[in-house]
Amino acid sequence: MTQTPTPRNRWSLIGPGIVVAATGVGAGDLVATLIAGSRFGYALLWAAVIGTVLKIALAEAVGRWTLSSERTMFEGWSSLGRSRLGGGWLDGRLNWAGLYFGVYVVVWGFVYGAAAMTSTALPLAALFPVLDLKAWGMLSGVAGLIFVWFGGYGLFEKVMTACVGVMFVTVVGLAVIVTPNLPQLLTGLWPSLPEGSAFYTLGLIGGVGGTITMAAYGYWLNAKGWKGPGWMAVMRLDNRVTYIVTGVFVVAMLIVGAELLYSAGIALQGGDRGLLDLDQVLRERFGRPISILFLVGFWATSFSSLLGVWQGVSLMFADFTAHVRGRSDDPKARGDKSRAFRAYALWLTFPPMVLLFMDRPFGLIVAYGVLGSLFMPFLAGTLLWLLNSARTPQEWRSGWISNLLLAAAALLFAVLAGKELLGLIPS
Repeated sequence: MTQTPTPRNRWSLIGPGIVVAATGVGAGDLVATLIAGSRFGYALLWAAVIGTVLKIALAEAVGRWTLSSERTMFEGWSSLGRSRLGGGWLDGRLNWAGLYFGVYVVVWGFVYGAAAMTSTALPLAALFPVLDLKAWGMLSGVAGLIFVWFGGYGLFEKVMTACVGVMFVTVVGLAVIVTPNLPQLLTGLWPSLPEGSAFYTLGLIGGVGGTITMAAYGYWLNAKGWKGPGWMAVMRLDNRVTYIVTGVFVVAMLIVGAELLYSAGIALQGGDRGLLDLDQVLRERFGRPISILFLVGFWATSFSSLLGVWQGVSLMFADFTAHVRGRSDDPKARGDKSRAFRAYALWLTFPPMVLLFMDRPFGLIVAYGVLGSLFMPFLAGTLLWLLNSARTPQEWRSGWISNLLLAAAALLFAVLAGKELLGLIPS
């Protein structure tokens, strides 16, 4: 699809943003929102709204860079100064940003692969206990690999849209079932900080829908066939729909936490396993059918995140390796049929299976935590740089509102990174 869109057909074209929403909202994000609702009721609703606005600004910036410059995010990063790496064939092909991304994507992918397979396996093991968690995890990883290996972007987008539909019915349905207190819900729009809620607030603003897959948005725009500034209005519509949907997920889970858990004083485990605690609460209160529906939604949330990373981050890795190899102008070296794309999909699938059988090594966890916490301030900061420089055509550079929101995002994620890094220091 390369034709310039008309105003009438813009709504029928949206899709890459739905992929971002399906990928960015994982099971761990839903648990974090549930825990915020279970501890503070509706008091932090305003933080969820601010978080949605900041993510709209970040994703819009990624899309605006991609369409206005007709260059990928990695091409943008590779233009931010050069570094000499001691000569050799890499000399001049990697700068500080490219080097950071290369290290990040390898370490992050290894640990994330195990986390994604485990998250997807949890609801499957609860629904079908004929296999254990490890077996379901490995099968999930292989299923994701087969899907992205043989399927193109069109099929990928359709499956991700179906997953979002299941997530929407499940999450919003739960919020309706628990009967929200609308007057109290509205009071949560007024900013307040209950005692002990400061870092929960920052996490709620920065956590949901904010991962490396935000940078993958530009690659999905290109895969969809949206190239050039003529698609800018469609991209902005697509992006707003994305984060409105994400915001609805956040508010719905906050309602479930506030109505189902806060009043009863029920605590959840941290991480993805907290959703199994919620499943038990739902089974006791509403019966097995609601519990099964919830587990299906849990699976759709986790598997869509797995598919999105297997596809989107593999595209980013293929772009990275094409630059390193001096083949950045060769579409065959960068697409979803390239060797680099498939190599990274294999990296996400098979090596992380080792972690399913062992406690994750401490040194690897430290590296993962450091690199992971720094990515979002890296993304926000480099977007500020790119979109206020001559690398972006004059008419598409950031205005004061975009710059303010990007700067706020960079500051927020830097604070969250500092918290993450402090948490890695043994007490």
